Order: sequence, then C-alpha cells, then structure tokens
Amino acid sequence: MSRRAKPMISYRTLLAGLAAALLSALPAAAQDKADDKAGSGVFIPALVDPQPRAARPDPTALTAIRFVTEDDYPPFHFALADGQLAGFNVDIARAICQELQVSCTIQRRQWDLLAPALAERQADAVIASLAITPQARQTFDFSQPYYATPARFVTLKASPLVDATPESLAGKTIGVVAGSAHAAYLERYFAATKREAFDSVADLLAALKQGRLDAAFGDGVGFAVWLNSTEGMECCAFKGGPYSESRYFGEGVGIAVRKGDANLRRALDYALARLVQRGIYGDLYLKWFPIGFY
Repeated sequence: MSRRAKPMISYRTLLAGLAAALLSALPAAAQDKADDKAGSGVFIPALVDPQPRAARPDPTALTAIRFVTEDDYPPFHFALADGQLAGFNVDIARAICQELQVSCTIQRRQWDLLAPALAERQADAVIASLAITPQARQTFDFSQPYYATPARFVTLKASPLVDATPESLAGKTIGVVAGSAHAAYLERYFAATKREAFDSVADLLAALKQGRLDAAFGDGVGFAVWLNSTEGMECCAFKGGPYSESRYFGEGVGIAVRKGDANLRRALDYALARLVQRGIYGDLYLKWFPIGFY
C-alpha cells in the first residue's frame, strides 16, 4: 500500500518533532480562526463538489461505519495524552457519521495493517491520509478527494520578494529536497532559478532560516504544519502558489473502501459534499490549519 500523501517522506520526522509544540499552541488560535472564517485570510480548499448530486443515502442500508486510521501523523491523526484519537482526519470521520446519522467507530492500526483490516472486514473505511494513486486504486475504491497536497514556496518574512513566479524568482537561489517531485517541478517550470538540493526537509528549512536561500520549495502541508509552530511562525511565511499539478503532486487524498463497495463510497461522497456545503469542512480545516496549506 502506498504511503501517505506526502511527496517527501522525511516530513514524517519533521511533523512528529513539531507535534508537542504545535498541539500546545493550536487550540486557542484554531478556535479564533474558526470563529471568524471570513476574516481569517485563509483560503479553504473545497475539492468536493458542494452540491451533492446523489440523493441522501437510504438510512436502512447503512447503519454504522467502522473507520481505521493511524495515531502517529499529527495534525491529521494522533493520540492525545489520554489515548484518545484526535486530528483532522478523525474529526472528518466523526462529522461524516453525524451527517449520515449513523454510529461511528474509529480505531487505530499500524500502517501495514490498515489494508488487511479492510480486506478482512474488520473495518469499512480507511481515513489515514492515503493518497489516491493508480497503485492504490488497484486495492481500494476511493471517495472524492477531501484534501490535496499542493507545493508552496516559503520565504523569510523579511524577504523583499513580492511574489513567487518564474519571472520574480529568476536568478534566485531556491532550496528543495533532492530527488523529490518538487525538484522535478522546479527544473521544468522554474528553470531560470538557481536550485540547491538538500538531503532532508530539516536541512532545507534550517538553510532558509539562516538566510542561505531566497526561498524553499516543497510540500505545502508539511510547510503549513511548520509555519503553525512557534519556530516557523516567527521567521517565515508562504509566498505565491499554490501549485497543484497532479502529474507532480498527485490526485489528492481520499477515504478508502473495499473494491466494489459502491453504497458506502456514494454515502461518503454525499456526506463530504454536505460538510463543505454547510461550512463544517471549513471549520475543521481552520481548526487544524490556522495557516492553511493553500
């Protein structure tokens, strides 16, 4: 099974390292943002069509959904001090069940046990930031994507750059993780830049903070988590973008169900559309990403 929707796997270490600082500061700021979406200045992505075309699912055909996820990928899914699961994916799952008026369980599994739990009918759906890829489609059917992983530029707040375009960045030094989809994208569309490759995201961000780069280019989700932390918030900010070309950055993230489970897949699509339509998706996005990744 494909790993999560993270073009650069080194973000797993970065996210884990930031979790404690992020979670201690996030709730108050997140609530402030959620209370005033119009004034937040955060663009809320809505990959799901907010106008559900299908009729509301027959409540007698679906009475419960058993979700499985991981517990080690904050702020998407993680365990609190008391062992309870929390995070964006967990909240989305609960909101779906409330929208469909069905009972809901969310259990944790190790990554390599998520697919077997579905295949062995120990679970009905996987909500664990699973990227929708041709390889994953051979094993699962997917809901509509409910978030994507765009690429973004990050600069120092003191940067004189007004925007991040091929023209404005010509001749500038841009840092990127070696061998990543982001490196390939820069080479193709920002060929006039000076590109400096790094072995890890941590090294890339350290170089940016030290002023050795004009900008860093990488996964907007990982960057957003860093910018929501005290370390990133004090020094840096997004510039330009987002860049969402699927050839480089994927089709997005969906909820996986067993192949052929059309009834559940349609119910999930309906619920996701309703969450967008009613503003619940936006509230949850701002709760976990006060500095959004779009």
